[in-house]
Amino acid sequence: MKPGAAIEACDVCSDFDAPGGPMPALADVSVSARAGEFVALVGESGCGKTTFLRLVAGLMPPTRGEVRIDGRRVDGPSTEVGMVFQRPVLLPWRTALENAVLPARVRHSDLEQTTTDARALLAGMGLAEFTARFPRHLSGGMQQRVALARALLLQPSILLMDEPFGALDAITREQMHLDLLGIWETRRPTILFVTHDIGEAVFLADRVVLLSARPGTVRDIFSVPLARPRHPDQRFTPEFGTVCRDVRHAMQNGGGR
Repeated sequence: MKPGAAIEACDVCSDFDAPGGPMPALADVSVSARAGEFVALVGESGCGKTTFLRLVAGLMPPTRGEVRIDGRRVDGPSTEVGMVFQRPVLLPWRTALENAVLPARVRHSDLEQTTTDARALLAGMGLAEFTARFPRHLSGGMQQRVALARALLLQPSILLMDEPFGALDAITREQMHLDLLGIWETRRPTILFVTHDIGEAVFLADRVVLLSARPGTVRDIFSVPLARPRHPDQRFTPEFGTVCRDVRHAMQNGGGR
């Protein structure tokens, strides 16, 4: 099992080409995550949260600045990094198990061992009886569990999650929170988790990073004082309410607490 990797983004800027000239998406963003830390990114739509994940994943280069993983500059995609998106993006003609092992198959990993690991991982997510089902026969939460298993199967040091539970109903989302935290506590990858939901960010993360409206800059960083392992009743504690209120106030007031 790979340990989590440290992430450091230093004065990162990202511009997009536009008819009137370059359009800045991120401006001088400096964010770090310790090895094995769970960091949530929140901010208005269009503030560059997804762009930041793409930079960390090596899917696009920054216009200026740099991102480092364990001190090494990111200059392209890496097997150390796994990604989970808002939509599961499962192939409809493949079963849950086949979807989970697909990246390993593409990378020519040991298919027999990978399949064994995938079965165990899916079973741990409550999908032991559904490995032979096609996506159309799975609920939204089940599909997202398959997507999470697919990302975890190669044991990445870093897990990047772009609003992975945004399309789920409230009850399923809360269960997915507990599933994710259970996996994280066991494997301890470093997680960057993008969400619009302040309560979700506070419940899951060690720290919450607030980005400004475009171009995204770091407005504030909030430490979450909730004990681990997390449990649903912590959502009703004064500590939880205080952090949520502070993040919301900062978002509404341009970053000031």
